Amino acid sequence: MAKGQTTVSDFAVAPRRSRSVDQPVKQNETSPVSERPPEETGAENGPQAPSPDGGVETDRSSSRLIAPTEEARRERSVSKALQREDSRVRLRDLKRTRDRESKHYVNCPLNYETKKRLERASFENDVKMTKIMQAAIDQYLTDNGY
Repeated sequence: MAKGQTTVSDFAVAPRRSRSVDQPVKQNETSPVSERPPEETGAENGPQAPSPDGGVETDRSSSRLIAPTEEARRERSVSKALQREDSRVRLRDLKRTRDRESKHYVNCPLNYETKKRLERASFENDVKMTKIMQAAIDQYLTDNGY
């Protein structure tokens, strides 16, 4: 079977959706008042303070709370990334330490009868074969002064 040439035009690709500019405005209009902090709701019930240019203060303060500045978003994302990196490093070190402590394998060939006896002892005592072998090796080394 010969390989055919596959190109991008062989696949159906959906067109990209364009972002609408008025989408954030709709979100601000539909958000309930109960989700806003208490300081903000109290300010809305009372008289509105005039801004320095003589006009009335608008919902710009609430939009700042909902959509933080670019610097605040960047700072938050950097701090979260650093926290994830620290967690990842700690987990990696923990796994390495555990692996160092537990993985020192010794391969030894067993004859058929010894292997069957080990399996039977493991099954009857509900103990893993590796635990029996570790105990036997430890007992042998202790008896011989090692």
